[in-house]
Amino acid sequence: MEGLDSRADSYQNEIMRLIGQDVLSKAIRKHVDARKCVHAWVATVEDAAWQGLEDVRVDYPSADGVKLKSRVVVTVFNVKGNEYRLLTNVNYENQVVLVLELLSHAEYDKNKWKEWY
Repeated sequence: MEGLDSRADSYQNEIMRLIGQDVLSKAIRKHVDARKCVHAWVATVEDAAWQGLEDVRVDYPSADGVKLKSRVVVTVFNVKGNEYRLLTNVNYENQVVLVLELLSHAEYDKNKWKEWY
């Protein structure tokens, strides 16, 4: 998956559209140790045809949907074991995954991110 940093902001294929490559690129520059895991996650998303959280959990059993006060549901993926949390918004009907943020576990646990979305 070389070239992630140079890709356009979104990638369209026949199954799932991934938006937020710029967020991922910035995050893996900051958290270099997460690079391989993020690349693997991108490859999985690009091949996915998720219809709901149950389908996501086939690929990522620990994925969780967190409903915020704003009523937005943030789908959270564990990255690199349990070191990072990848926050996304998944629109299953339109087959779009929007990357919101990659946080360290410690940053995630502060819960400040819940106020951002």
